[in-house]
Amino acid sequence: MSTLELRGVVKEYKLRQGWRTSTLRAVDDVSLALEPGRTVALVGQSGSGKSTIAKLLMQLERPTSGQILLDGKPVERRGAGLARYRSSVQMVFQDPFASLNPYHTIAHHLARPVRLHHPELTAAQVSERVLQLLERVRLTPADVVAQRRPHELSGGQRQRVAIARALAPGPGILVADEPVSMLDVSIRLGVLNLLAALQREEQLGVLYITHDLATARHFSDDILVMYRGRIVERGPADQVILDPQHEYTKLLAEAAPNPERRLRELSG
Repeated sequence: MSTLELRGVVKEYKLRQGWRTSTLRAVDDVSLALEPGRTVALVGQSGSGKSTIAKLLMQLERPTSGQILLDGKPVERRGAGLARYRSSVQMVFQDPFASLNPYHTIAHHLARPVRLHHPELTAAQVSERVLQLLERVRLTPADVVAQRRPHELSGGQRQRVAIARALAPGPGILVADEPVSMLDVSIRLGVLNLLAALQREEQLGVLYITHDLATARHFSDDILVMYRGRIVERGPADQVILDPQHEYTKLLAEAAPNPERRLRELSG
């Protein structure tokens, strides 16, 4: 089990327009904490800075200032310290088809991170771990699924493979960046229920990045609302959705589908 924190993180990008340069502050003084057994939803429209937060947490970008801490210790930038961090913090990407190599089997996709993060395992133990991972994400019969290639699976099945791959190193933190936005509406609920079950069963800390307030409310403990790089509102999920304080949060809540409100309007 791990705790991951951002403390006062700022991320700036230099922009060049002809002879002129300017600075874009994509993330502005953001602090958040991911704790074992809890899901935090990071909500905001496109361009608000959500994906930049994901890149910072995955060490794909370095903060301009501020700190990223794992279990209270600053993250090391290289060597064994960075390897331990990558074992502890894993990501589920938005597009499962783009994140899987079409030329390799599902077994290959899962065996590779197992071998990388657990070099002490024998070939037989790696194969056994692959089957266990597939069973954990409810892809059965595991031995049949393992021999298939990504194009032979549905979108929901591919995303379950992506989740299994993220679980392969044995992380304590999952960063899920719009994990169901590329899936059909009919199968989104199953993937979200799987993430929620894994969070409870394995006491994972989950950052659920989304623009969908409805799923954020039902699948997270806390919600952080992001606008122009800043966290403008935070709190328990029901409180943020049902009693928003910031004007931007109110606009998001109004735009979200609400069957109860629609029924009241029709009956009134």
